Amino acid sequence: MSSPAAETATPLHVVAFTSGETVPSSRFRVRQFVPELRARGVTVDEHWSSPGKYDPVPFGMPKFLYDRKRLASREAHFEAAARADIVWLEREFLFGRRTLEHRAGTAATRVFDVDDAIFLSGEKGFSEAIASECAAVIAGNAWLAEHYRPHAKRVYVVPTAVDPSVWAGGDPTPDDPRFVVGWTGTSANFQYLLETEEALAEFLGRHADAVVRVVADRAPAWKKLPPRQTEFVKWTVADERLAVRGMDAGLMPLADEPWAKGKCAAKMLVYMAAAVPPVVSPVGVNADVLAQGDVGLAARSSAEWAAALERLYADREGARAMGLRGLDVVNRAYSVAVNAARIAEIFREVRGAIRP
Repeated sequence: MSSPAAETATPLHVVAFTSGETVPSSRFRVRQFVPELRARGVTVDEHWSSPGKYDPVPFGMPKFLYDRKRLASREAHFEAAARADIVWLEREFLFGRRTLEHRAGTAATRVFDVDDAIFLSGEKGFSEAIASECAAVIAGNAWLAEHYRPHAKRVYVVPTAVDPSVWAGGDPTPDDPRFVVGWTGTSANFQYLLETEEALAEFLGRHADAVVRVVADRAPAWKKLPPRQTEFVKWTVADERLAVRGMDAGLMPLADEPWAKGKCAAKMLVYMAAAVPPVVSPVGVNADVLAQGDVGLAARSSAEWAAALERLYADREGARAMGLRGLDVVNRAYSVAVNAARIAEIFREVRGAIRP
């Protein structure tokens, strides 16, 4: 890693194209790094898709017209991209398709950031084609990196990061006598959460003072959980942070399948950054993080999910200590500060490769 003095020796201007104002990958992979990168001499101008890439198409509007609006919001910033030192593409412009990415900057300045197995859906080979037209790919984990190595000039691994000062700091949460089991994310991933419903119902049935809190764009359709022991928090940046800090256990269930291997443990790391002990499916990056110490609990079956929650419920001091160990791991390996330094280094390496 270069020294701070070396990092700021060559100022860089980056134009970033992201998926949307509230899209998790845009927030976690690009936006949260902007202040730290600026401190390292890398200025980032972010331009998100408007409408957002994953926004539902309005009733009555043909999808191709809505996609045109999305692409027009990208094209509006191509002139700025042409003047940038680095063009940072957070995933593809339109879901599952290669479109105008090759017109954003040049092949020598484009960097393609991928934090999910986007190549498993959409048009065959679309993301590999984008990668081949870029100077580098930044992958969120080693499994993704290996997929892109045959298609990209350079491939780097930068894990998804979190800012502990955001998740563990701020105003203290009110004292809550309940035991709060929480999950945060988008409704697109409810399929994984609902797989734990039987275990959650069993746990809640034994503990009247326990509640399941979900932070998302809409509430899940529980079938087995008593309404008085469920809580829904409509997602906003501020409310998510408060809701997570008030959890006693954080859930990240996943299926053991290729798509899950592309996941970069964002939920797990958010819980850890808030010093909340996570209970997770030990697949992909989740397993890698668990291997770094006693920072969370693994669960594969309904019985294991229920047992993990029982352990945290019964041993509150042990749970708090686990949460603090998780926070320490985040500070050492998954913090915004640590990984901003790595991103700045990558951008300078890519830029240096095209200088005379």
